[in-house]
Amino acid sequence: MDQKKKILLVEDDTALSGVYRSRLEIEGFDVSEVNNGEDALTATLEYRPDLILLDAMMPKISGFDVLDILRNTPETANTKVVMLTALSQSKDKERAEGLGVDDYLVKSQVVIGDVVDRVKHHLGLTEDSN
Repeated sequence: MDQKKKILLVEDDTALSGVYRSRLEIEGFDVSEVNNGEDALTATLEYRPDLILLDAMMPKISGFDVLDILRNTPETANTKVVMLTALSQSKDKERAEGLGVDDYLVKSQVVIGDVVDRVKHHLGLTEDSN
């Protein structure tokens, strides 16, 4: 097995992030967890994740702003970003897509297995044919 893929989990709900972290680790990922947008930016540069699971509504810097900054920073411009958010309105999804998000998942509409599947898909780890 080559090096584990690294996931940066950015979520201010620590109970939820704990659940996601456990599941991703079971799935074989190396997971780092931060709880606000400011730390997300620092961690992305230090930890160099293969993919970021990014909450939108956070203290200090929102997920949208984090995404915008990542996309405009050469070292992180190509990092995969999957937003996982409570915001279900199409305008929020459109905003994220306009900023270059790789995927936009609404928390109330997905279960953790779906999220893991999307993460694997974006990291090229699935054998799915769709």
